[in-house]
Amino acid sequence: MGYKTKFVPLLNEQENMFWYEPDVCGVETRKKLVENPKILFYGSSSIRLWDTLYRDFSEFKPLNMGFGGSTLAACIVYLERLMKDLNPDIFVLYAGDNDLGDGRHPEEVLIFFKQIIIDLRKRFGNIPILYISIKPSITRFSIIEQIRFTNKIISSEIKKMDSNVFFIDIFEKMLDANRFPNRLLFQSEGLHINEKGYSIWTKTIKDFMIEHNINLR
Repeated sequence: MGYKTKFVPLLNEQENMFWYEPDVCGVETRKKLVENPKILFYGSSSIRLWDTLYRDFSEFKPLNMGFGGSTLAACIVYLERLMKDLNPDIFVLYAGDNDLGDGRHPEEVLIFFKQIIIDLRKRFGNIPILYISIKPSITRFSIIEQIRFTNKIISSEIKKMDSNVFFIDIFEKMLDANRFPNRLLFQSEGLHINEKGYSIWTKTIKDFMIEHNINLR
């Protein structure tokens, strides 16, 4: 796969950067607390609110780089600024949820996804990139078919990419027996996941890494 084409000539998030600034500054503060992190977790509040992340992935020397409300588009805007001076072995990404919540179409989310992979490859070379599928959530159940379709087209696109880009499906594991988002895995507001939900994410990611032999360099 080539990594020179610019898929996104203009990002609307550039007009609203002030909205993200406090959380982005928080990421820059967290960067100072972890020297030479080996695995980066980047994306929206599902990453930022992962309170047990450092314990869950302690053997990989993780850094939590999530910032609240972020879309895939915003992740692209802030990529160069936030990734400066970092040299990870593994990159984990969760974003796209808020893009759909803001009314973007799945095809738009796919375009942004392809762009961030291009930018990550330019910055970090051929390290493993693990994309966590967009989760089902109670508050966004009205757009669950868009979520399903977005996951489907991103998964299909990853199969066309280089062999070090991976799709980790957590969608199915967060549904109950009635195919509804499992309330036991979510906070009371129905959007963000709780410790039980993160336990599923942790196990799914670690099992996937073992299965695909994804390790530190």
